[in-house]
Amino acid sequence: MRILLVEDNIELGQACKTLLEKAKYAVDWVENGDFALAALATDSFELIILDLSLPDMDGIQILKKVRNKRLETAVLILTARGSLEDRIKGLDLGADDYMTKPFDLEELLARTRMLIRRVNGKKSALIEFGSLTLDLNKFTAFSDENRIELTAREFALLRVFCTKSDMLLSKEQIAQNLTSFDEDISPNAIEQIVSRLRKKLIISNVKIHSARGLGYILMTL
Repeated sequence: MRILLVEDNIELGQACKTLLEKAKYAVDWVENGDFALAALATDSFELIILDLSLPDMDGIQILKKVRNKRLETAVLILTARGSLEDRIKGLDLGADDYMTKPFDLEELLARTRMLIRRVNGKKSALIEFGSLTLDLNKFTAFSDENRIELTAREFALLRVFCTKSDMLLSKEQIAQNLTSFDEDISPNAIEQIVSRLRKKLIISNVKIHSARGLGYILMTL
C-alpha cells in the first residue's frame, strides 16, 4: 500500500515516514508542492498525507488538482492552522480527514489505516486467490489452514500478485509496488524475492509463472 507524504518539516516528515514504513506501508516523502504534483502525475497512491503550509504553494492547491482530476485517492490534511474555517475549506474541497499540529504519531497511524480501508470501499481486509488467504490487517498469509511465513517484501509482493492476478507484471511494475521512489531495488533483488516466494507457495495450489523477458504472473495449478 503506497502513501504520498507531502511535508516540508524534515524532523516531522522523517518521523512520519519511519512510523508508516514500520507498519509496512511504502512511503514516498516529498517536501514541496512541485514534487508532490510530479509524483501524482507518474504514480498512483492509496493515501496522500498533505501539509497545507508548503514552501512553494498552498496545500489547498494540490488538493484542488487531485480532486479536479477525479482521483479517488484519500487525502489526510496536516495543518498548523487552528481556525475552523481552514478545516472546513479543506473538507469542502474533498479532503477525507484532517489533523492539527502538533499531533500524536500513533493517531496518525490509526487514521491512515481508517482512510485506506475507506478508499478501498470498506471491503474485507481478506484477499483470496486459489487456496491462498491474505489478511491485510494482520499481514499474514495462509494456504487453507497452513500459515505461510513471509517477510514484509514477500507479503507485499504476494498481495500485488493476488490483486493483479490477471496481469503480467514486469520487474519495473513490481519495483514500484515494493518501494518508495527514494529507495532503489535492483532487478536481481526482485528475482531473489520472487524465487523465495515461489518456494514458500509450494504448499498452495498457486504458482508464480515466469514469462521470459516480460515478467511474472500468478496462476492456479
